Amino acid sequence: MYAISCDNLSLSFGPVKVLDKISFSLHEGERLGIIGVNGAGKTSLFKLIVGEYTPDPPPPNESAGSIIVAKGLTVGSLSQIPDFDPDESLMDAALSAYSDLLEQEAELERLRIAIESASPGKEADELAKRYATMHDRFTHACGFEFRGRARGILTSLGFDEKFWDLPVSTLSGGQQTRLALACLLLRNYDILLLDEPTNHLDTNAMYWLEDYLKSCRKTVLVISHDRYFLDSVATKILEIDNTRGKIYDGNYTASREKKAADRAEQEKHYKNQQREIARIEAYIEQQRRWGRERNIIAAESRQKMLDKMERVQRPDPLPESVRMRFQSSGESGYDVLYLHSVSHGYPGKPLFVNVTLTINKRERVFITGPNGCGKSTLIRLLAKIDLPNSGEVEYGSNVTVGYYAQENQQLDESKTVLDELWDTYPDLTQTQIRSALALFLFKGDDVGKRVASLSGGERARLTLIKLMLSKMNLLILDEPTNHLDINSREALESALEDFDGTIIAVSHDRYFMKKLATRILDFGVPEPLSIYDFRGGWEEYREYKDKHLSPAEHQRRTETVSRSKEEYLSAKQRQSELRKYERRLKLNAEETQQIEERLTDISEEMHGEAATDHVRLAELYEEQQALEARLLQLYEEAEYLASNPPGGEPS
Repeated sequence: MYAISCDNLSLSFGPVKVLDKISFSLHEGERLGIIGVNGAGKTSLFKLIVGEYTPDPPPPNESAGSIIVAKGLTVGSLSQIPDFDPDESLMDAALSAYSDLLEQEAELERLRIAIESASPGKEADELAKRYATMHDRFTHACGFEFRGRARGILTSLGFDEKFWDLPVSTLSGGQQTRLALACLLLRNYDILLLDEPTNHLDTNAMYWLEDYLKSCRKTVLVISHDRYFLDSVATKILEIDNTRGKIYDGNYTASREKKAADRAEQEKHYKNQQREIARIEAYIEQQRRWGRERNIIAAESRQKMLDKMERVQRPDPLPESVRMRFQSSGESGYDVLYLHSVSHGYPGKPLFVNVTLTINKRERVFITGPNGCGKSTLIRLLAKIDLPNSGEVEYGSNVTVGYYAQENQQLDESKTVLDELWDTYPDLTQTQIRSALALFLFKGDDVGKRVASLSGGERARLTLIKLMLSKMNLLILDEPTNHLDINSREALESALEDFDGTIIAVSHDRYFMKKLATRILDFGVPEPLSIYDFRGGWEEYREYKDKHLSPAEHQRRTETVSRSKEEYLSAKQRQSELRKYERRLKLNAEETQQIEERLTDISEEMHGEAATDHVRLAELYEEQQALEARLLQLYEEAEYLASNPPGGEPS
C-alpha cells in the first residue's frame, strides 16, 4: 500500500520555475533520499508536502498537482529552524512530544491521591473504577515507557544526562537542531520528512540514526548531501535536476551507476538518430536536386517519414560544478608537524592530555570523535591560531600552512564577494579575480553580493577560493564539506586527491574520510582525554575499533540496534499481550454465556418433554455434567484473568 504519493507537482516563484512536474510514490517502510545541487528545490518540495507552499495551477488540459497521504497516516517534518520555548529544559522540550501521556500521568496521580483520602463507599469505588480504566488506557499507550524512550533517543543523539536540565536557550544552533530531530522521532509519526538530519551529528550519532531509520519501519523522505548516510539508509533516490525529478531504485551509489548508464545509453541513441537524420536529409536534398517527378515523390516520402520520427532528446547538461586545484608551495621536510606532550582544555573541562605525535609529508590525517571533545580546538592549535596549555606544536622545515576555518569565520561580513577576495589578493587583476570566482560559480551579479547575505554553501565556496589562490604544502581543514552540495564535495575530494602536500582535517563526512584518509586520530579512545593514532583508512579503522578498541560498544551495536528499537519491540510485545488478554476475556465471557443459556435449556427440557424419556434424559444429564465442568473451568479462568492483567496490577 502506498503511504504517500506526489503527482505532477510544479512550483514557481514569479517567472522562476523551481519544480516542474515532480512525481513519485512510496510504499509504507520505503526510504527516499532526495538529492540535487544547492537551490535545486529540495526543501521547497517538503514545503509543498506539508502545505506550506501551494502547487502551481496546471496548464489547460493537464491535471492539477496532488499530494495524497494514506488514510490514518501522520506526517512529521524536521524544520531547519527549530522553535522552542527558550526557558524550558531540554528534557521538558523532548517530553512535550508526549503531551497527552503527561496529562494522563498527572490525572492518574490526582486520582491516586483522591483514592487514598476517600472514605470507603460508593465514591471510593467510583474513583477506583476511573483509576483502573485510565490505568489500562495509559498502559496500552506505552505510558510507562515514554520517559525511558526520551532519555534513550536524547543520549543517542549526543545529549547525555548533564544536558537534560539545561534551558533550551543555552544550546547552540546545532544543538537545537539535534533536539528538534529528537522531538520529531519521539512523536512517532508514520511518515518522516528529514531535511539534512546528519548536520551537527557526530559519527556515533550518525550510525545510530541510520540504524534507527532502517529498523523503525517508518516511511522516510530525507534531503541529504551525506553520501555515506544515503548509501546506508535510502531504498530509492529522487534527483532534482534542472527543475525536473527522476527516481532511481536503490541507494546513492546505485543511483549514480544507473544515471551514468542511462546517460550513456541516451547519448548513444541520440547520436545514432542524428546520423540517421543527417543521412535522410542528404538523400532528400539529392532527390530534390535531380528534380524529376519520381525524385520529388521520393523526397516528399522521406520528408514525411522524417517529420513523423520520434526524436531522441540529448541528455540535459549536468549541473555546473565548482572547479578547484590547490597549488603546493614546494616540498616540505619529511616530518611536517610535531606535537610534544600537548595538553589543552578549559577550567573544569580538560580536552586532551600529553599528546605526542609526528605527522609526515603527504599523509592525509583525519581527526574524529564526538561533538564537544576538542577536535576544532586541536585544529586551531595545529594551525597555531591558539597556544596549548602545555607542550609544544612545531612545524618541520619549509612548511607553509593553508587553514580552512569551520563556519568560515575569516570572512568580512561588510564586504562584497569581489572585494573580499580582491582585498586578500590585491596583486591580482580584476579579470583574474572574476575568473577565480567563476570557477566557484560566482558569476554576474553574484560577485556584488554582500558576504553577510551569502548562504552557508556560498560562504564555504568563497572561503575555498581564498584558500585555493594561496600556495601551501600543509592544508589544515576544519569541517570543509559542511554546507557543500554533493557536486562541490566531489570537486573538493578530487582537488585534495591531486594535492601534492600534507592534509590534516576534522570531518564527520564518512564518505569524504573513506575516500581520502590514510591516518585517523580518534578522541577519547580507548581512554578519556587520550587520542588514538591509527595508521590506515576510515573503513579499516572502523573494523579495527569495533573488534579491538570498544568491545562494549561493538556488543551493544550487535546485540541491540538501539534503545529505541528495544523499547519499540517491548511496547509492541506488551500491546500484543494486551490484545491477547482482551481476546481471552471476550471469548471467556461469550462461552460462559452460551453454556449458561444451554444449561437453562437443558434444565427446562429435563423437567418438561424429556421427563418420561429415559434415553433422552440420560443424554441430557451427560451433556449437563460436561457443560458444568467446562463452566467451572471458565469461572476459574475469569478469576485468574481478573487477578493477572498485563502489567501485573489487578484492575
